[in-house]
Amino acid sequence: MMARTYADAGVDIEYEHSLVKSLTNSLTFRRVGFGGAMDIKGHYAGLIDMGEWALAITTDGVGSKLLIAHEMKKYDTIGIDCVAMNVNDIYCVGAEPLALVDYLAVGELEKEEAEEIGKGLCRGAELAGISVVGGETAILPEIVKPFDLAGTCVGIVRKDRIITGERIEIGDVLIGIPSSGLHSNGYTLVRKLIEDEGLLYKDPFPPMPDFSIGDILLTPTRIYSEVMGVVRRCDVHGLAHITGGGLTKLSRLSKFGFEFSEPLPVPPLFEWIKTIGGVDDVEMYRTFNMGMGFVIVLPPSEVKKALKILKDGKVVGRVVDRGIWVKELRLL
Repeated sequence: MMARTYADAGVDIEYEHSLVKSLTNSLTFRRVGFGGAMDIKGHYAGLIDMGEWALAITTDGVGSKLLIAHEMKKYDTIGIDCVAMNVNDIYCVGAEPLALVDYLAVGELEKEEAEEIGKGLCRGAELAGISVVGGETAILPEIVKPFDLAGTCVGIVRKDRIITGERIEIGDVLIGIPSSGLHSNGYTLVRKLIEDEGLLYKDPFPPMPDFSIGDILLTPTRIYSEVMGVVRRCDVHGLAHITGGGLTKLSRLSKFGFEFSEPLPVPPLFEWIKTIGGVDDVEMYRTFNMGMGFVIVLPPSEVKKALKILKDGKVVGRVVDRGIWVKELRLL
């Protein structure tokens, strides 16, 4: 079987990067002074100058995971995903998330289904300790089918506590925190593989036959609120939310490399995806979180303290001179 890739399914990460570059090349105007943009381009969140403080802001959506929710007629968890994908990025600059606004674009959706989405947004807000302060709903049957859900989140951080990765040094330790599943990335590839295999989302999930494939794929994204405890009590050098692009996302933080010599165990879901799709290991780690949804980078002297705060964090590697490695696999 020929090895399958994310690009085969229609999502080319390199092309996406080129689109982002084309868009941002035109964004040359910057407000200066109070309320001005702070220069940390390419990070997980943007920062706005608020005097002694900085306002962190990020935006993200749930992606094609929504199509599985629609087919399963299960809408009560995707609101959690929407909150999670935003607050997890806010954490990456050391900021505490405060509030979120959502955007629901509808082609076809019943009122009862919208109510279920709202329940998920509320639960996600509760888990993250934030408020959903407003939003926008648009009915766009000619543009959106069946619907799209996204959010924008703001958070706050003292300027002297901003974490960008600039203090990362060779020899720093990597702590990995387990994911809850696919989170909200890589679903275009997964959906394509399931379709090619002639499977249905209501079919039993082979590694755990008491659950359907759809149930497993709709497991909501984990919200890493415990990271703020580490940020407050430890000297943290870098933070990474592992989303689209997998572990290659760490290149946002530093010119140095990252070696995962003891990665977290790979959950059955990822092994199943690899098997049914003939996806090679490098492509898996460049597309999915592979069971590790968040990475903390800090000096060796801070590791013991951080692990006491985290309920399930584990040392997974260290900062090296160059490259991103998972054991002998080079990802970048």
